[in-house]
Amino acid sequence: MKESLGDKIFSNINVVLLALLGIASVFPFYYVIVVSFTSPSDYIGGSLMLFPKSFSLAAYEYIFSTQTFVKSLGVSTYLAIVGTALSLIVSAAFGYMISRKRLFGRRVLTVALIITILFSPGIIPNYLLIKDLGLMNSLWSIILPGLLSGWNALLLKTFFDGIPESLEESAVIDGANDLHIFFRIILPLSLPALAAFGLFFAVAYWNTFFNAILYLTDPDKRPLQVLLQGMLVQSETGIAEAGVAAEQQVPPETIKMAAVVIATVPILLVYPFLQKHFAKGVMLGSVKG
Repeated sequence: MKESLGDKIFSNINVVLLALLGIASVFPFYYVIVVSFTSPSDYIGGSLMLFPKSFSLAAYEYIFSTQTFVKSLGVSTYLAIVGTALSLIVSAAFGYMISRKRLFGRRVLTVALIITILFSPGIIPNYLLIKDLGLMNSLWSIILPGLLSGWNALLLKTFFDGIPESLEESAVIDGANDLHIFFRIILPLSLPALAAFGLFFAVAYWNTFFNAILYLTDPDKRPLQVLLQGMLVQSETGIAEAGVAAEQQVPPETIKMAAVVIATVPILLVYPFLQKHFAKGVMLGSVKG
């Protein structure tokens, strides 16, 4: 069908508007990267930069110069890996449990789960709970409270509802118990959902900040976000007081941009490994008849 002149004009306007919207969305990230690699002298004497005039790693050298950076990076990596794995297992197990019709009292458990989504106890009750459990100044104070995500478990329940019970019946006939069914059948069939929610959990644990300030007092246990925030404060107050020449100082703005890059890039690198699981499910052809 041949497009009319009005349709062509409308399509071209859409393309231009979407292109401008895409550029406006990408430009802040691009500018952050450019500023983080710009030399201090060029940034101090310049304005808006589209390209770094003189390539410099001064901001990254300042951040990596601290001895606690590697420890904080390891803490954030540990939280992201261990926390994501445990949260996926617990949330998926609870979602699968309330999705099975044979479970007695599953409606009560579902209502209880929804209540946790609608109502939050608040900061003080959470703090008192962590304190009474003896988890203060422990990384488990960050992991354990987020093991079961009510919203994610409810969405996983919806996903598990679409898995035919004939698969479980066949496994039971072959002698499989509930644990074998869950780990060897349900979880492999749920890779698309697990990949999506795993990314959500990983981002949440990687960006842990407020809970770490509340529950962690040991400097060696501070995650990356807390360390970078402290370095940004020090960069604004400590560099000028150190008596360094203006042209040799690292501007706080470039340090902030470098901190944003360091905190963002690692979690972005996880997405390509999970992307293939978002495109299609693995349920196609798993059941005949």
